[in-house]
Amino acid sequence: MSTRLYEKEVAITGIGQSEVGRPSQLSGMRLTVDACLQAIADAGLERGDIDGIACWPGDNNNGDSFSPVGPIALKNALGLEVNWFGGGYEGPGPLAGVINGAMAITSGLCKHVLVFRTITESSSRLINKQASALTNKTAGRDSSFAWQWYTPFNVLSAVNLMAIYAQRHFHEYGTKPEQLAQIALTCRKHAQLNPKAVYRSPMSMDDYMQSRMISSPLRMFDCDVHCDASTAIILSHKDAARDTKNPPIRIEAIGAALNQPWSWDQISLTEGAAFDVSKMMWSRTDLKPKDVKSAQLYDGFSILTMIWLEALGLCPRGESGNFIEGGQRISLTGQLPLNTNGGQLSGGRTHGLGYLHEACLQLWGKAGERQIADHQVAVTAAGGGPLGGSLLLVKE
Repeated sequence: MSTRLYEKEVAITGIGQSEVGRPSQLSGMRLTVDACLQAIADAGLERGDIDGIACWPGDNNNGDSFSPVGPIALKNALGLEVNWFGGGYEGPGPLAGVINGAMAITSGLCKHVLVFRTITESSSRLINKQASALTNKTAGRDSSFAWQWYTPFNVLSAVNLMAIYAQRHFHEYGTKPEQLAQIALTCRKHAQLNPKAVYRSPMSMDDYMQSRMISSPLRMFDCDVHCDASTAIILSHKDAARDTKNPPIRIEAIGAALNQPWSWDQISLTEGAAFDVSKMMWSRTDLKPKDVKSAQLYDGFSILTMIWLEALGLCPRGESGNFIEGGQRISLTGQLPLNTNGGQLSGGRTHGLGYLHEACLQLWGKAGERQIADHQVAVTAAGGGPLGGSLLLVKE
């Protein structure tokens, strides 16, 4: 195996994000174009500078709400002339476009890659309230071969699977509902400072506890909120990044490993892929978890954020409940500010790239009212179960 750490040659130079609507009146393509043009301009580039394009999961969803726009359609809409494009499915999940784009840059195929992620699940639910149910999975979404074994047993939503993870965490480590609640409460508090967030009204512990139980022990506020949005990131070779507008944010290390079966249930229910991902990422850098000063971690369901905290070594294994109890450590002024834009629980399910967008805003000092203390090292992670990817970021 090559010892070349390719990601260290790649930097993030621009970011963009469309409006976040529930639902939006704009088409998936309009949202995508808005985000991508913002990102290109943010990097100080022109469309003609973009010679690579990538997203996840790509065009193989044939335009459904989980992936309404793929790289081929966007290439045509923006009139890009590219040397490489990709939209492969699975792999490390929502961050796959970034990881694949970084490899393309390091291999010499391109210098500036436009990575995007668009989702329109909110507007699709106006037409079909069951649009995101597992029973409606298409061949291109989430390896639907697996769901045929779950739906006969009333696993009709991912929440039914994630509830098993939460139950196991409660059983193994004595985690309490009041501790789990702090993920949702913290995200809501941070979302109040994010003008794009879907949910911005205050939420108390009583509000959380009185919310509807969806799949025990996960309540309504433990589940992310569907929206319509697009997020875009510009990746540049480190040499080309010197000529862009923003101080480069270097990708210090990548995690994308899976050393367990690709299965939502035949894996460690208190680990999933997150621990494999983290082990790989930390093996590719001299930095340590103590160097991380902000974290944007997947909260499709609140239990997944707790698992990521443990997997990434940001708190001891089994102790995420104690770590987040009371919410102070993960607040904007705490030891480890977490999901500072409200995450997906309150900010909106921008599905992966939204975390990276927020991490860059914070590192560049552009997060407005929710800006945390100046820092150089941040981590972002996305995915759950057998899907997972992470990025360790360093501001130059």
